[in-house]
Amino acid sequence: MHLEYILRRLQPQPGFVYAKVEWAGSRVRPHLRVHLRPRSGSRGICSGCCQKRPGYDAPGPPRHFTFVPLWAITVFFVYAMRRVDCPSCGIKVEMVPWTSGKTQSTHAFVWFVASWARVLSWKETARRFRSSWDTVFRCVEHAVRWGLEHRNLDSIRCIGVDELAWKKGHKYLTLVYQIDHGRRRLLHIAEKRTTASFNTFFDMLGEKRSKAILFVASDMWRAFLGVIRKRCSLAIHVLDRFHVAQLLSKAVDTVRRDEVRGLRATGRQVVLTKTRWLLLKRPKNLTRKERVRLRDLVAVNLRSVRAYLLKEQFQHFWTYTSVAGGRRFLKRWTTMAMRSRLPPFKKFAKTLRQHQRELLNWFLARGRFAAGATEGFNNKARVTTRKAYGFRTYEHAEIALYHALGDLPEPDWLTHRFC
Repeated sequence: MHLEYILRRLQPQPGFVYAKVEWAGSRVRPHLRVHLRPRSGSRGICSGCCQKRPGYDAPGPPRHFTFVPLWAITVFFVYAMRRVDCPSCGIKVEMVPWTSGKTQSTHAFVWFVASWARVLSWKETARRFRSSWDTVFRCVEHAVRWGLEHRNLDSIRCIGVDELAWKKGHKYLTLVYQIDHGRRRLLHIAEKRTTASFNTFFDMLGEKRSKAILFVASDMWRAFLGVIRKRCSLAIHVLDRFHVAQLLSKAVDTVRRDEVRGLRATGRQVVLTKTRWLLLKRPKNLTRKERVRLRDLVAVNLRSVRAYLLKEQFQHFWTYTSVAGGRRFLKRWTTMAMRSRLPPFKKFAKTLRQHQRELLNWFLARGRFAAGATEGFNNKARVTTRKAYGFRTYEHAEIALYHALGDLPEPDWLTHRFC
């Protein structure tokens, strides 16, 4: 079976014929040249108005377009571009179906590289397919831009918003996700974590789609809270459970650190050495050895033990099924925390009281959206940034995150899927 026959079956080019395939290059770096010619009697298509027009002059020198490699052998499409005489656009170079503009890569190669760049780092993708980092970036950028233009933003009912540190020096990105059951994806990226950056999401979504949102999950960042109240006032705003648990764990760890420093300052025995994760873990996740040590630790009257017990008591909050029951529990627990003489827990209790309405909305929204999806997406976003070993610019970070998490569509005219 000849290569021309395979190409005709998998990558047909309307109006053109695969003429011949020749072996070229060196023994170390061979490549294949696939020559194309216009079908007999066909006219060139104007690249301006996309209409068939008569030819203007003889074809110029042949151009080489990178195609999908075969057995790690570079493949080029070779074709001499014609010029057409268009009455409305003037003299134009013809439009060909395997590429667009002045790019030297075929559509098949662009989407092939973009699909591999989703699972490999861009540097490794470039090395494996004997290309450059910039070529891989341009392929991914093309796939992302096309996907953003053709994605459907209707029927978005639940969103989650969070920030992501992507560079040193407090460089943050604002990420907005769709967290509906059955559809989870990255919707929007904005530089910084300010009110203006979050507002760009609702500007992009439009007023009609914004009013259709039913649930919003976020942390307690003031900029997010203000925008949600203003732009999405009819939605039920829910505090993300992960961030509440994170603040609680931070309070426990702060108490432990302060107590360790106090014991060392007075010359007493530090019994809290290597107990950080012992106090932060859930009891069901402890090993047998850790349970024994925790039992011995609880028998000692330490401030860290009181903090641990308060933390475990708070876990009962999530087991309630009604807003009234959750409100009563929250009132009792915050009162205990305020009387605990533990400053980090007093601060945490004040935060809960300040955001009690959004916290209790968790019971109204339970099971209505994918509650853990926001933090799950953030973990994947961190992996994406780590896999790239940092980004040169914000544009690179934006393209990579949309490509990995955006669930963007691909064109229907791709006749052969490579992955």
